[in-house]
Formats: sequence, C-alpha cells, structure tokens
Amino acid sequence: MRLYLVQHGEAKSEVEDPERPLTDRGAKTVVQVARWVSDRGLGVGEIRHSGKRRAAETAEILAQHVKPPKGVRAAAGLGPRDNVLLMAAALEHEPESLMLVGHLPFLGRLAGQLVVADAGASVVRFTNAGIVCLWRDQNGWGIDWALPPRLLA
Repeated sequence: MRLYLVQHGEAKSEVEDPERPLTDRGAKTVVQVARWVSDRGLGVGEIRHSGKRRAAETAEILAQHVKPPKGVRAAAGLGPRDNVLLMAAALEHEPESLMLVGHLPFLGRLAGQLVVADAGASVVRFTNAGIVCLWRDQNGWGIDWALPPRLLA
C-alpha cells in the first residue's frame, strides 16, 4: 500500500481571508504537482482532506488529474493538531493506496509515527503542495520518495 501525504498549497493569511483559500501561486503550484503525479500514472483509490478550505481546494485540484475512483472527501482526524495515533491505527486497515491532504504539524507527526513509531521524530520535511510517498509492506512503513514543488520549477 502507498500513502501519499500532501501539505496543502500556499494559502492566504488569516488577515487576508479568514477561510484561508489558496493563493493564485499556491493553486498554480498544486496544478504543477498534480500534472507531475498524473504523468507518472500514480493512482490512488481516494483522496481525503481535512475539510479546511485550503486542503479541500488542494485535494480537488489533485483529483482533477489523478481521478481517484472513490473521489474526494473530507475526513475527520486530519486537522493540524489532531491525534496522529488514531490516524496511524486507521491506516493499518486501509487496503488500497490513499492520498491525504492536510497540514503541519499533523503530517510531519504522522510520518514520524508511521516510519519510526515516534510522532515527535522529524523523518521528512514537508513544503506547501509537496508530496511525501510512504509505502507499507509486511515489515511496516517506510519513505519511498518526497517531491518538493521547487524541483518542478
């Protein structure tokens, strides 16, 4: 199973817009990443996001290119400060590849929990619109690759 962890694209500040939608630059960067993912044929069964506007917009852009059979949906437990232990346990029962679009510090803590069983461990660096691919086999979770969007510029 592959798990794609995506930090939402660059968002407006809370002062500019309390809902924090993606900036124009943020949306363009997510499109670049989505095209890269699509061009490589990376498939996922479903894309889940936190429900926050910036994550929902990022997930929708990705879905336009990845076309997950089960679509896109908001899911509980993906907020910036949510409990990663609950998500890590739930992921053990996921049968197919999945993309989660969320926020820091949650994504970093989830990666640490899955890879080294320590949510406080920094195992990979996330960037806006960046993707970290984890894989799970009979031995547990590992980092397969990471794509910071600056590599596509």
